[in-house]
Amino acid sequence: MSAAHGTDPGGTDPGGTDPGGTDPGGTDPGGTDPGRTDPGGTGPGGTGLRRALAGLEIFAALTGEQLDWLVSVSAPRVLADGEVLFRDGEQATGFHVLLSGGLVVTKVVDGREEVLTRHSTEEESAAAEDHDGKPSAAHRFTGELPLLTDGAYVATAAASGPATTVVAYPKPVFFAMLTRCNGVAAVLIPVLAWRIKSSEVQARKRATVEALGTLAAGLAHELNNPAAAVARAAQELSPALDRLTRSAHAWGAAAGGAERSVLDRLAEELDKLPPPATTDPLAQADAEEEVADWAEEAGAERPGLLGAGVADLGLELGWLLERLEGIAEPALPAALDHLAALLEIRALAAELRAAGPRISQLVAATRDYANLDRAPEQRFAVPDGLENTLVVLRAKLAGITIVRAYEPDLPELTGYPSELNQVWTNLVDNAAEAMEGSGTLALRVRAEGACLVVEVADTGRGIPGESLPRIFEPFYTTKDVGKGTGLGLHLSYRIVTQRHRGSITARSRPGETRMIVRLPLSAAAACAETPAEPTTTS
Repeated sequence: MSAAHGTDPGGTDPGGTDPGGTDPGGTDPGGTDPGRTDPGGTGPGGTGLRRALAGLEIFAALTGEQLDWLVSVSAPRVLADGEVLFRDGEQATGFHVLLSGGLVVTKVVDGREEVLTRHSTEEESAAAEDHDGKPSAAHRFTGELPLLTDGAYVATAAASGPATTVVAYPKPVFFAMLTRCNGVAAVLIPVLAWRIKSSEVQARKRATVEALGTLAAGLAHELNNPAAAVARAAQELSPALDRLTRSAHAWGAAAGGAERSVLDRLAEELDKLPPPATTDPLAQADAEEEVADWAEEAGAERPGLLGAGVADLGLELGWLLERLEGIAEPALPAALDHLAALLEIRALAAELRAAGPRISQLVAATRDYANLDRAPEQRFAVPDGLENTLVVLRAKLAGITIVRAYEPDLPELTGYPSELNQVWTNLVDNAAEAMEGSGTLALRVRAEGACLVVEVADTGRGIPGESLPRIFEPFYTTKDVGKGTGLGLHLSYRIVTQRHRGSITARSRPGETRMIVRLPLSAAAACAETPAEPTTTS
């Protein structure tokens, strides 16, 4: 892009010539520099450019002398439709003023390009963008925030329309402008404040949508197993009941009173039998095969079903033979078939009993996580929020070892649990990403003086030392362009510090990163970083 030539705006030739001479803007736009143009038709240093700049709200209060200087350091540039002015992630080099046409500001988030805002010199187009309280002056300049923070552009700006003209002021000229032209700051600062607030509002909405997306994905993944179990049990229940009915008739016809009592006692014992504490797949397979072979020799019609039912309970053939004593050989096949049908129904009922509470647990965790049915401020237990977050993110934590260290009898807090759940989600999600599918995630909660301290630690790659002091800054991210907004930790910082009067700090080295959140135990308390703790703050 074209830019002002000099780096010393207070020197003798900031625009390339003497600002007090006959051509303070430089050269003729019709000459050798096609990147320059004259919006007024009289040359970039002539009355056209001067009139265009003086007509902008940000420069309206400038004196004649200030305006002369501004014209001398201005280098207008015409952009073709769609031509990029600056890109997301590039180091900020200039403050850009829109003279005519329009700009569309976009950002790639999770692989999708989103339009953040549009700047336009057309009143009708500008009015359409003002629904969120956008100041009119905000349409006419951009790029000031990364210059002020010495950072990179946080979005991509491209021309919208065939006649877009901008003026780029390099960083030294921009800061000289703030010094020499005091009226500029009076317009720029309110716009800057609006942009920061608007970005945080957008980020909060995006974070909410992302949290709901994560919640939905996690819930769908977790519900899949119990839902499949319910569907499978329901499908198999009808034929299993038919088999149970037929086997009951056959058993009733074959057995005498004493024999029926034997099987009744066995069925009653099975109903009270707890599930096995441990399961050895090889031993279970051997037991299933042994029972099935014996049942087949005894004349059972479904020996495999009986073997599976007995082995699933952690039982063996010897246990079964001992409890079948008293049943004569002629009635034994009917007894075995009826027992197999009973075990099948029992297994299906156990699947349903296990799936039902699991689904209820997931629904409860989802409700608590989203805080859908409670007052905004309430008493709550922090470990509950951490556990609900683990449920929601279970799919992302596959392969990662979870270590919990919650002090017993922790006091409850008063605050906004749904907002803190966003913090826990952000911290746990970042930790999981840093560990790339394997490692240890440690969650620790303890009382410390007037504060409750929550630590989220991981064994991932760590945060680079040069990045650590900046991780809570808005728009700062160590992820690749398009992989993160740079607002997750900043929003977490705001939730902890402003909404809960707490603090959030970080320390990191390769193989160990700890995020420490301190929350006050009472409304009168406030939790700051402890002096001994290496900290990063925004």
